[in-house]
Amino acid sequence: MDPFEVRLQFLSLLKKLNASQQSIQKVVGYALKFYASCGEDLWDCVVEECQKGSINNRINILYLLDSLCETSLLAKSHPGSVSHDPNQQHSSYYVDYVARDLGKIVEYVVPEGRQGLPNLMSTKQILENWRSKRVLDPQKVDDALATLDSRRAALEQEQEQEQSTELSKPINSLPRQEIFKRIEEDRERHKRLRERRWVQPVAHNPHTHLPPQLACLLPLTDDGDGEGELTLDIEFENDWETTSDWNEDDDEAAVEENSLCFPDEDGEPMDLS
Repeated sequence: MDPFEVRLQFLSLLKKLNASQQSIQKVVGYALKFYASCGEDLWDCVVEECQKGSINNRINILYLLDSLCETSLLAKSHPGSVSHDPNQQHSSYYVDYVARDLGKIVEYVVPEGRQGLPNLMSTKQILENWRSKRVLDPQKVDDALATLDSRRAALEQEQEQEQSTELSKPINSLPRQEIFKRIEEDRERHKRLRERRWVQPVAHNPHTHLPPQLACLLPLTDDGDGEGELTLDIEFENDWETTSDWNEDDDEAAVEENSLCFPDEDGEPMDLS
């Protein structure tokens, strides 16, 4: 298949993209399949569609990028699973493109003014997820989040001025059909989010054929592993560093929980001392 035909088919998939996982995975699989020969062209298609699409299509593309980054990192840890340019052995597939054009993508998904307000919170959630899991450079994500915060502050200030002057600008609301479509797609995304909360890592080394290990509190990787450090260990370290030491409040809370769970026969709390 020549590059021009690959581009046309990819644009067709992007125009049909919705919030369902079937639709997203179809685009992700196609993008990875032709990464070696047309990766840069396909990324240009994503940026172009994100710029020209409706406000609902733009947030769908951002969720597509979330799945694309996740799948790209998995493909990087499984050499040979995806066609790869031998001159780019250390490439992270489309993650490099997302990191390079993150500011531009955020500009398109959340445009200035009230038009971008429906996509603001979802975009912040995805960016914070990328930062906590180290999908992208945290500094670049912080810069994008700062842009969103400044836009939200400007919008709130504009609303306060309108309320004080009793003047309100006409809002270009979405068509009724687009509103119902957005509600259904948000419902689909929230369902997927609840499912992902139950997904647990099975094994650290994908090349081993050992049976799955039980969950434990020991880290699966070391600090010296660099890029090989698991996201699970990074999140644990973040939570561990931000958790306070055990103190008297924790003792009181533990005693209170024990009294509620294990009262004696007279209804009084058991003596656990």
